[in-house]
Amino acid sequence: MDGFLLALLLVFALAMGGRDQRMVAQWAGALGQSAALLAVAAACACVSAGAMAWVGAEFAAMLPRRAAQMLVAFALGVAAFELAMPVRIKTPQEPTRSLGAIGIVLLARQIGDGARFAVFALAAWSALPVTAGIGGALGGVAAVTVGWAAGADTLARWPLRMVRMGLAACLGIAALFIGLNARFAAY
Repeated sequence: MDGFLLALLLVFALAMGGRDQRMVAQWAGALGQSAALLAVAAACACVSAGAMAWVGAEFAAMLPRRAAQMLVAFALGVAAFELAMPVRIKTPQEPTRSLGAIGIVLLARQIGDGARFAVFALAAWSALPVTAGIGGALGGVAAVTVGWAAGADTLARWPLRMVRMGLAACLGIAALFIGLNARFAAY
């Protein structure tokens, strides 16, 4: 249950102001707030969280305990770096209306973002990685739903850059302490 709740809250917080949320907000503004667009965005959030949870669990199962802790620290460090990068989304000149193309682009963006690396880390850390995957999927669905409902103009007014920088600092500190614990633990 810890992995579920942590993944749910962490992915929602980390995805706020992210590339995937802003892309969904732009598409909702350009193409209309259709239920099909929201369904594609939700499906992509579920697939990306499930894939990263599966990969995190498989990697952690192959490694000794201290190496798995170092893997968690590395994943959190990558997530912190990705959060610190500025989000620059180009407005599409001629947005496609193909939901398949939108889904492919959105899934490709989500696989390597900070929120999904947090799912990877939590799945490697938790005893039941499936719960981390489910929590990450629900948190991702909630984040893209906020983008779909709010729209690009509303998201641009929120101070999401400062929030993302604060979360990046917190993840970087967590990665540092987990890595030091894995390196210098007495067991």
